[in-house]
Amino acid sequence: MTDSKRGRRGSGKRERLASAAARVLHEQGVEKTTLADIAQVAEVPVGNVYYYFKTKDQLVEAAIGVHERELDEMTAALDALPAPHERLKALVRGWVGQRELAARYGCPTGTLASELDKRSDGLDAAVARLMRRLLDWIERQFHELGRADARELAVALLAAYQGIALLTNTLRDPDLMTAEGHRLENWIDALAASARPAETA
Repeated sequence: MTDSKRGRRGSGKRERLASAAARVLHEQGVEKTTLADIAQVAEVPVGNVYYYFKTKDQLVEAAIGVHERELDEMTAALDALPAPHERLKALVRGWVGQRELAARYGCPTGTLASELDKRSDGLDAAVARLMRRLLDWIERQFHELGRADARELAVALLAAYQGIALLTNTLRDPDLMTAEGHRLENWIDALAASARPAETA
């Protein structure tokens, strides 16, 4: 029982460190962030960090894992909505709901992808897989709308978000994301109105 409790405590610290890494990396960027910064936010003694993560790169990888779990939770919640266009609009509303955060720090995944793109140590591929998973989910929604150009539409939607997140952050203006969110919802409604249901096998 003691070992089990110790394991659960250790798991809790590891999860706290991973979540703290996701937050601090978003706010400060990979290069500026230190293990001490992450330890402070996680409320874990900095000396204990090395028990769970030997390097900052391992913490970056753990942060990507946090983003993956959050993506899974988000898409699972969206999948509970009955219609694909409603799922897509809810996705957009979720983005807009984070507009203040985006204005301060940018998109969590997008900013991380931009930093890691300069590297070729596997972390660049890991964050690319995360972005691709979201892209694939969006594509499935457009496919359910009966769109033959589902992939192109998915790219357009995700690119619109990443672009407005960058502009919102650069100009520190969350209203830009609000306006773009309204435009994207109207665009999705127009596509849904003209679409035919996807054929089922």
